[in-house]
Amino acid sequence: MRSTGEFAPDARRRLGTTDIHVHPVALGGATFGWTLSAGETTDVLDRFVALGGNLVDTADSYSSGVSEQLIGSWMRSRSNRDAVVVATKIGHSTELPGLSSVNIRQAVDASLTRLQTEYIDLLYFHDPDPNVPLIESLSAVEELIAAGKVRALGASNFSPHLLLEARVVSANGLPHIEAAAMEYSILHRDIEPEFRPAIEAQGVSLMPYFVLAHGYLGRYRALKSADPADVRLRRAAEQATRHGAHVLARLDDVAKECGVGVAALSLAWVLHQPSVTAAAVGVDSVADLEQLMAAAQLTLSHVQWARLSDV
Repeated sequence: MRSTGEFAPDARRRLGTTDIHVHPVALGGATFGWTLSAGETTDVLDRFVALGGNLVDTADSYSSGVSEQLIGSWMRSRSNRDAVVVATKIGHSTELPGLSSVNIRQAVDASLTRLQTEYIDLLYFHDPDPNVPLIESLSAVEELIAAGKVRALGASNFSPHLLLEARVVSANGLPHIEAAAMEYSILHRDIEPEFRPAIEAQGVSLMPYFVLAHGYLGRYRALKSADPADVRLRRAAEQATRHGAHVLARLDDVAKECGVGVAALSLAWVLHQPSVTAAAVGVDSVADLEQLMAAAQLTLSHVQWARLSDV
């Protein structure tokens, strides 16, 4: 287990047991083709790699595949595929839902076409599929790895029990799950008692998402209500509980001492937790990105880390 203060915060970190190493801040692609235009997406991606980032996280369902298309066009135009670690998720698209072997193979081929690449560095199962045996899904990925189309396997929103089941099933040579994506933030720490020990025991990388609690620990902090039609504002408003206000107050205090924003501090806290390899963040501008990338270099005293953890 890695404890805080024992590593260079912005150094590349190893993904599970693979030979893939990533910057601790991963760029989420959910806004690509949704709130960000093609040109804005290109600007953000250019700045991300200029600041040392290399892991881009997307899904075949983000903007109905447009996110993957924009990332693929950008990599092709910059001729930088080898310098980028591409993570994408399958299982949520309306055309190829679930994790049957047929849908996995077809979904991966479709993602490869949109991404304009021959391989996916990290392929996630976007969610468990209770209708398909894990051995079928893992066997399909084994074929894709053998074909050079996938380098490593990840799982999003798998319970500790399901991760253990996957490890048992993979004991006979099927691919291991190397990365586990879960919601995790200083505000939402439900995974700590059971989930973190499970992945630490298996050597799996923890890849948190929603690390800013849907934006409540950033730009949307002042919201108490929101237009139900605006998904992002509504989700942020739901975080405005008594506990949310308490966490924000503590973050404000430490952020003022450090001279940084609450969003960067919230991300830095996540990056300093044991087993966290990289945390995915979505941005709406280059300015947002620059503030969050700075979190990887943020150092606090042991007393300050303790004050943040004790909320």
